[in-house]
Amino acid sequence: MTTLQPSAAPGVIGHEDPDELLVERCLGGERDAFTVLVRRYQRPIYNAAYRVLGREEDASDVTQTVFLKVAENLGGFDPRFRFFSWIYRIAMNESLNLLRRNGRDQPLGEEEPEGPETVGPEWRAAEAEASARIQKVLMGMKPADRAVITLRHFSDCSYEEIGQVLGIEVKTVKSRLFEARNRMRALLGDLRPAASIASAK
Repeated sequence: MTTLQPSAAPGVIGHEDPDELLVERCLGGERDAFTVLVRRYQRPIYNAAYRVLGREEDASDVTQTVFLKVAENLGGFDPRFRFFSWIYRIAMNESLNLLRRNGRDQPLGEEEPEGPETVGPEWRAAEAEASARIQKVLMGMKPADRAVITLRHFSDCSYEEIGQVLGIEVKTVKSRLFEARNRMRALLGDLRPAASIASAK
């Protein structure tokens, strides 16, 4: 475990500094560098965990656990790989492990989620409804499907990054994503906003 100690003469830390530089400064004892990493990744990690877990409380717990593990294991981070992929892998592992511990590692069902038959005239209202339906459908899918859909379409990860996060080959990522999109398309039915996910490349 790496203990972060204040440096005698810390450098100026910019919020736009690359992850690798911030990690190096963390290991050098600059606490502010770790704070920048937390601020940079707290919301993305929470969002990804929520898409997989479907519960705000669980997503918050996982987010806290992720940063605790990052602080404890930062000394073991391999700089040959991206910090982004490393922290997302921790987040996905923690999310999937929590599902298994809580006995929620199986789909909740394949029925289309219930919701209002009509949407309001405002675009934001329609988007909010679509987002809610997409989340409900995600929770009706297998955790592995949720993970690959979340990383690709909600976290904007490349195939290579998804492979690094999940520890699988790129060809396996593409295969899983293709199958997951087909299942999501079937569950979402004619929900138009789903097209960006279900028919994405």
